[in-house]
Amino acid sequence: MVKEDDKHRDIIDDDLYEEIDDEELLQLIEEERKKSLLKQQEPSKPKRPFPKWAFWLIAIAMFIQVFAIIPQTFSIPAIDFLITSAKLSTNDTVSKYKEAVVVIEAGNSKGTGFAISADGTIITNHHVIEDETTILAAFPEQGLFDAEIVASYPEIDLAVLQVEGEDLPHLNLAEETTFTANEHFYFIGNPLRFQGIANEGEIIGYTQLDSWDEPVLMLRAPVYRGNSGSPVINSEGNVIGVVFATQNNEEEGKVGLAVPIDYLYEKQNSD
Repeated sequence: MVKEDDKHRDIIDDDLYEEIDDEELLQLIEEERKKSLLKQQEPSKPKRPFPKWAFWLIAIAMFIQVFAIIPQTFSIPAIDFLITSAKLSTNDTVSKYKEAVVVIEAGNSKGTGFAISADGTIITNHHVIEDETTILAAFPEQGLFDAEIVASYPEIDLAVLQVEGEDLPHLNLAEETTFTANEHFYFIGNPLRFQGIANEGEIIGYTQLDSWDEPVLMLRAPVYRGNSGSPVINSEGNVIGVVFATQNNEEEGKVGLAVPIDYLYEKQNSD
């Protein structure tokens, strides 16, 4: 259970809530430079050809968005995940997932949510909508909807919203949170000042936080502010967790954290 007085403060980075400051930006750039040097030293591996015309078309559009907001948000890692998103967005399956992922706006808070039913049931984080009465959910194709809070579970940082809609795109929840170590996953969200960014990572395993009674998922993935509420989608296309924070882990470095979907079932069954 999260301690109400200091929930999240002792476990997460500020990336999910504040702009990246100059010191952290320099650190991110240095990390990215080191990664680039290591990649250059590695022997080249054959890769599946990527259509140049499709890449440049999407990349140019993404870069226009990047340079339009300089200097508010600009970093080498940001460009990196935009390029990754451009490539993943050419995957029909990932594009389908993106249709169900929404922008959540609640007061000054902005985060991510995702629909789990055709009639507009949406999952997001409790901290995204906390203490707010006016909540909006924007689908990529269907547009903007007023959202109401159906249920909120601050102790596991999840909330269930409802919008009035029909035939809305949605994702399937896994029946339980199962995975193998280093299993690949996709996640889609609205990091920094961008929207509908698809990315990928690996599930490291579970980690126990001091302020939680139950362990949470630890992810090797580029999670940033605005990814709160992003679905963790496994290879079968099912959501097994919900991103809610990041952590500087002693062994793994900076990692993402996600609430296992099992915890939502447990709360709903106990109501």
